Amino acid sequence: MSAIDEKLAIQAGFRERLDENELLNCMRCGFCLPSCPTYIASGYDEAQSPRGRIALMKAVRDGMIEWDADVDRSLSLCLGCRACEPVCPAGVSYGHLLEDARDIIQQNKRTSLPEQAVRRTIFQGLFPHQDRMRSAAGLLGFYQKSGLQTIVRKVGFMKLFPGHLASMETILPPVPSKRDMNNRPESLQPIGKKTARVGFFSGCLMDTLFLETNNSTLKLLQLAGCEIVIPKNQSCCGALHGHSGEKQGSIDLAKRNIQAFEDLAVDYIITNAGGCGAYLIDYNHLLSNEPLWAERARQFSDKIKDLSEILVELNFHQRTEFQLTPQIVTYQDSCHLKNVMDTAQAPRLLLSHISGITYREMKDAGSCCGSAGIYNIVEPAMSMKILDTKMKHTKASSADTVVTANPGCLLQMKLGIEREGMSERVRAVHIADLLLEAIQWDN
Repeated sequence: MSAIDEKLAIQAGFRERLDENELLNCMRCGFCLPSCPTYIASGYDEAQSPRGRIALMKAVRDGMIEWDADVDRSLSLCLGCRACEPVCPAGVSYGHLLEDARDIIQQNKRTSLPEQAVRRTIFQGLFPHQDRMRSAAGLLGFYQKSGLQTIVRKVGFMKLFPGHLASMETILPPVPSKRDMNNRPESLQPIGKKTARVGFFSGCLMDTLFLETNNSTLKLLQLAGCEIVIPKNQSCCGALHGHSGEKQGSIDLAKRNIQAFEDLAVDYIITNAGGCGAYLIDYNHLLSNEPLWAERARQFSDKIKDLSEILVELNFHQRTEFQLTPQIVTYQDSCHLKNVMDTAQAPRLLLSHISGITYREMKDAGSCCGSAGIYNIVEPAMSMKILDTKMKHTKASSADTVVTANPGCLLQMKLGIEREGMSERVRAVHIADLLLEAIQWDN
């Protein structure tokens, strides 16, 4: 494909697939600007704002400009945090426009053979297959437990990598054993009086690298009186695919997950990862143009609920004693949990019921931390700039414990703590782990 053919194909894709009404809904009012991390971090570059990106999409669609490296860069640099959506008076579905634009570009632009191989390995060969995810995690576990990690650090091998990657190696959680990853329950009974029957979306990374957090989540649900069903044939949520221009892959995964849960007769489907939850709740949009799946997707999405929401709804915080040793606790919102799932108060309400702690709200707690899936790997400069701002607010809170509700946010906050030399006195923890700790601390 020539460069001209590439540009024409992308323009045609924009014209055929981008919702013109949605593009026109943007009034260019600028209400989104103060909420956009890349607009602020770039020094108020209009091309790095939601309205600027929408203007670029429309200009390419209408043939006013050609798709080029600058347009590609603008769309690639977006975090996809969707903080612009709640503040938009016109209700523009920016996230859906961005996802479609990235998919059109990825499916039509020329890429090198190595990049194609990497994408196939990640998006087709790894994430859709939980057994392979467990094997990959097992290799990391061998690295951690065999002494190889100690040797690598001692000889200074990690110094050959960029600073943020070297730091990330230090904050990866201990990988559970292969046996623990393989021996996952398919159902669990409530502890005490039954209050609900729920399905649990275990996730791909959550059920490998963050297995202990999943275990904490399951225990909390049991204590809240939930009968839990955990289908073995569920898969990755597809968020990584959808955000990276691999929309067909996310559609395939969505169908697998809908099939896995739809006949279980559950009241809710619970997730403990904001990024996963936001994508699961969007399945009704993802499959809206497929007659055989649209209604099934809507019914699936209607049942999605975050862990914090179900605990509050079941009044778990009112009938459970939470207590921790004295410490200052703050909360860092997951962008997708807050902006897409509209869940911001429930986590704070749960934290406010823990005796012994002092809860202190972080400034701009709802702004992105810079993680955004694999953004901190592919766009390290912007990611670290955003993280630096987040760490200033963390320091100002004087928090001993930073609580999050998403694995990417958790790792990013751990990375920020490590980069700032605060790891001896500040920790980052998932809310499920903290709540269970608060129940069990005196045991």
